[in-house]
Amino acid sequence: MRQAKDLTVGSITRHLYTIALPIMGTSFIHMAYSFTDMAWLGRLSSKSVAAVGTISVFMWIAHSIAALTKTGAEVTISQSIGAGKSDEARHFASHCSTISILLGFVVALFFGLFANDLIDLYRVEADVHAEALVYMYITLLGYPIMFLSSMLFGLYNAVGHSSVPFRTLGLGLLLNMILDPLLIHVAGWGVAGAAWATVISEVVVSLIFLYQLRYRDRLFDDFPWLVRLRWQWVWRILKIGTPVAALNVLFAALAIYMGRMASSVGGHIGVATLTTGGQLEALTWNTSQGITTALCTIVGQNWAAGRLERVWQAYRRALGFTLTLGLLGGLFFIFWGEAFFSLIVPEPEAYYSGGIYLRISGYSQIFMMAEITTQGLFYGMGRSSLPAVISIAGNYLRIPLVLLFLSWGWGLEGVWWAISLSSMLKGLAALLSLLWLRKRMPRPEGL
Repeated sequence: MRQAKDLTVGSITRHLYTIALPIMGTSFIHMAYSFTDMAWLGRLSSKSVAAVGTISVFMWIAHSIAALTKTGAEVTISQSIGAGKSDEARHFASHCSTISILLGFVVALFFGLFANDLIDLYRVEADVHAEALVYMYITLLGYPIMFLSSMLFGLYNAVGHSSVPFRTLGLGLLLNMILDPLLIHVAGWGVAGAAWATVISEVVVSLIFLYQLRYRDRLFDDFPWLVRLRWQWVWRILKIGTPVAALNVLFAALAIYMGRMASSVGGHIGVATLTTGGQLEALTWNTSQGITTALCTIVGQNWAAGRLERVWQAYRRALGFTLTLGLLGGLFFIFWGEAFFSLIVPEPEAYYSGGIYLRISGYSQIFMMAEITTQGLFYGMGRSSLPAVISIAGNYLRIPLVLLFLSWGWGLEGVWWAISLSSMLKGLAALLSLLWLRKRMPRPEGL
């Protein structure tokens, strides 16, 4: 039986990187799924890229909703372990898995019923709309098991064994890389082939994952995956996970609006630039997310154990890493963004537009790192509401900004500047909220 790691003792730096590195790898593998699809579809046409990019936002919404139980598992289980309450951790694991499966079915049903209307929000060309609809219907088949897998990632992060999902997802990526060219080009299925490659890979990953959990690791004495829900456990999970899910869902909904604005100004090139550019920008975001998730787990255990000096030490170490990453990533996007974009979409018009997007987003990378790292600190303390409010307010500031910049005649660059400037403001607000927290020095509650 695999045991949870005690993160309240030992080297903070070692714990941080031991947990973070596999999570970074897992994030890159998630991103590589999309890159693989985009790279092969880019050899078909920019319209195929735009079709999948359109649906990627709705997949983002689904993953955002799945973050409710993923974050809920990471925080509740890590805090229970830190407080020495293994039975409580077991209850939280069972409730998180049950909720995740239910959410997966509900989201798949909703997207299936309103697929046409959702894609219409982008106002894309008819042929792009048709390809997007095919891609959505196929990928919906994998939603329930994807939701469960997301929660299990959070569970393994909470117990300090983040290497397990990294290895498992790596096998899925290898399968996806094999299936993509076979189904897209050899079989001639195009966008449908990309969708089936993703679904098949996700199913295989989930089966391996469940086998690992049930027959090798046996975490929390083979906790049941489906239980009758009890409000005392559900409430704690919802209290922590809902602000995070709401933040991400509202961010994804905003991305639909921004995509619509990009489409109105730049057509399918605008949509392809926004969606593909956002995924390329995720290189820095996903790397920092690994550190932030590790920080959340370490803070969760030490906060519950009353080891406040280790909480602040972990935050300082994590922030130093992410700010360095933001600086290097920003410089890369500013000076080599166009060449980078051309590796995914080789059409000159598309990668020229993508280079401008990455250059403008490069200016905000350091601020984005500050916001994400501070979120990890608050999440670990079980206080997810404040960073969610900051992020939601900053994100929706993009609407008046983009309208203002478009009225000035900035075109697509106005859309990109609205995104970049709002990220800068969010980073500054996150640091100010940290100063407020540091002065108040609250104590753990309810544990």
